[in-house]
Parts: sequence; C-alpha cells; structure tokens
Amino acid sequence: MRQKRAKAYRKLMAMYELSFGFRQPYQVLVDSGMCITAQDHKIDLVKQLETVLQGKIKPMITQCCIVELYKMGKERQPAVDLAKMFERRKCNHREAIEGSECLKHVIGDTNKHRYVIATQAQELRSQLRAIQAVPLVHIKMSVMVIEPPSEETLRIKERMTQEALDISEKEKQDLVGTKPVEPSPVLKAHRKAKGPNPLSVKKKQSRPVEPISKQTEKLLGAASSKRPREEDEDEDEEEDEDKGVTPRKKKRRRRKNTEMAATGPLDISLNTQED
Repeated sequence: MRQKRAKAYRKLMAMYELSFGFRQPYQVLVDSGMCITAQDHKIDLVKQLETVLQGKIKPMITQCCIVELYKMGKERQPAVDLAKMFERRKCNHREAIEGSECLKHVIGDTNKHRYVIATQAQELRSQLRAIQAVPLVHIKMSVMVIEPPSEETLRIKERMTQEALDISEKEKQDLVGTKPVEPSPVLKAHRKAKGPNPLSVKKKQSRPVEPISKQTEKLLGAASSKRPREEDEDEDEEEDEDKGVTPRKKKRRRRKNTEMAATGPLDISLNTQED
C-alpha cells in the first residue's frame, strides 16, 4: 500500500474512533461474497483487512452467510474453510436468509455495536450508506479499499461537534441569573532593595605612600628631642611633691624685642646732640 493511501486510511479510522467510539480490535463482519472474491484473487483476507484498517481486527461472519456458501456446492469449499476460521456472530435467525439481509439486520439503524462491513454486494453497500458510522470495505481490481465516509456520517459528525460547542438552554438561564464576579485585586509583593553585585563593584585602590621630604624629617627630629626634657621636668615635679617640698616656680626669661634694642641707642645719640 502506498504511503499516501495508508495515511488517508489512518486519518479516516481516527475520525471513526474519536467521533463514534470505534476501538481496536475492529469487529469486521464478512459476507460470503468477500470470502469467494478473496479465494479467487488468492488474497490473505485477514492480513489485507489489517493493512487497510491500520490496526488489529476481529473477523466475524454470520451463520446465514456460511449457509449461503454451503449452498454453492463443493466448488466453493475453500471459501467455506476460510469462513470457518472466523468468529461466529449470532444473528438469531431460525431459518437462514440471504446474507445481505442478515448483515443489514445485524447492523440495525445506528450500528450500535460498531461493526466494519466487508462485502462485495453493491446494493448492500448503497443501503448501508444511509446509516451513520458504518465503514465499508470491498475489493476492487484485486485491491482492497475502504470507502470514504457517507454524507449521513459527515452530517451526524458535524451535528455532534456543534452540540459540543453550543450552550444548552439550562446553562443559558443560569448564566442570565448570575452576575459576573469581579476578580479580587492581586497584591503584588514588594521586593526588597538589593545591594549591588559584588562582582560588578569596582575595588578600592590603595594610594601610594608619598616619600617624606627632608624638611618634615627635621621637624620630626626636633619634636622628638624636646619631649625627653619635658618628661624629665614632669618627673622632678612629681618627686618634690612626694617629699613635701613645694616646687619652685619656673623663671620666665624676658626677651628684649629687637625693635627696643634698635631704638635705644638712637635715643641716646639724640640726647647727646641736644646737650
């Protein structure tokens, strides 16, 4: 079987499964004409049916169809042997009737048991097309084919799809009486402020130590030389206090201003001149 045809058959059987509840293994009702045609063209009937239906099958035949094969004589004994390999489907006919009528009776008005019909009777196929969800299989030019879905099947499928989408009257009344519920405001959680990424922060650069100039070295040296003298004077004062001796007052040295030293001789010279 070509890939394009196999894909179309797979899609067709998927439609029957989703819309009408067909399941594997598919129950295939075979009539006497299909058994005869399969023997004439040397076709493996079960294998070809599985290929066409793209799944496992369960071949079945009614007692009326087997009786119809027996009536054809010993020439059709291979077809009888093939029919005996299939499962018997009870048709509840006390007296055997024509195979086409028997299959039509088993299918009923709605194909309740979800059968797939494999028949060569053209009249029977035209009558079954008026019933919903009946897959039809037949052999054409030694090639087994499955017919596209009938108009009735497509109409029922469209109606079922529309009913699934529409709202019922009861639901409409319930919707009219109810008020739309306002959605409660959703409070958003405040996010805490995060610090900067430590990997993206520029590191602090240490400043280079500047060399000490000679002038600052001299000042530091002079300050360090004065400290021991002051410390010694403080120690002496502490010793005198311990002995009970009153510490001597420090004498302050009087320094003459340079200006006074400069003006003194000038005044003397003026006095001498006046005299």
